[in-house]
Parts: sequence; C-alpha cells; structure tokens
Amino acid sequence: MSQFPMEATTTEAQAAIADEFSLFSDWSERYQYLIDLGKKLPPLDDAFKTDQYRLHGCQSNVWITDRFEDGLMHFEAASDSTIVSGLIFLALRVYSGRTPEAILSTTPDYVRGIGLERHLSPTRSNGHAALLQFIQDRAGAAR
Repeated sequence: MSQFPMEATTTEAQAAIADEFSLFSDWSERYQYLIDLGKKLPPLDDAFKTDQYRLHGCQSNVWITDRFEDGLMHFEAASDSTIVSGLIFLALRVYSGRTPEAILSTTPDYVRGIGLERHLSPTRSNGHAALLQFIQDRAGAAR
C-alpha cells in the first residue's frame, strides 16, 4: 500500500513541503533532509528495476512505474542515488494518488518555492524535469 498521497490536495502537499524546508537554515541541512526523505520511499519491486521502467534523462538510475486505478494515478519509483530518491519522494508526495486532472493542473511550485532550481546540479535538474514530465505525460495519457 502506498503512503501517497500524504495530504488531501496537491496544494496542501506543496505547502507542507515549503513549511518543512523552511525549518532549515542552509542547504547542507536541506540536502540532508532530502536524503532522509529518500530513505522513506517505499521499496520498488525488483521486477520494475529494468530498462523498460528506467527513466531516461537522469544521470542516476531511476526506475518508475505507474498505474491508473479507481480514477487515480499511482506512481512508484526508486533511484540508486540518495538525493535523487529524496527528489522522487517530493514529486510523489505532490502527484501520486491524484486524479489526472489534478496532476495536469498542478505546476510544481515547490521546486522554486524551496530553492531547488538554484541548488541542483544541471544533471539532477534535468533528471528531475524528466521525472515531472513522465508524471505529466502519464496523467495526460490516462485522461
């Protein structure tokens, strides 16, 4: 059973993320929090850790799968990078367990809100963008 969604709406999820990250005074603490979040990702079944489920555009290995069930999109993902796992956790917190319409109408404001776009390496930024695009694409296909 997935732990997502944690909040009732995408708006509430993004607000909770902003509140949590505001508790940290510098980026070394925020990176540590990202690592801690990544450790909370539910394990991904090894059957999905194949090229078929690999997210391209990431420097790290990222595997992601989705299913559309009872009108909701559910995503499961994993990475071999601890920081990337934290980024996955944030994206799933906002988008997993939501309707395709909610996903498609939600801009990932948390990225800018917590300063991620200024503190990720270009390769991590590209990978994070690929993750968000995958979620949007799959939600669009499920509509």
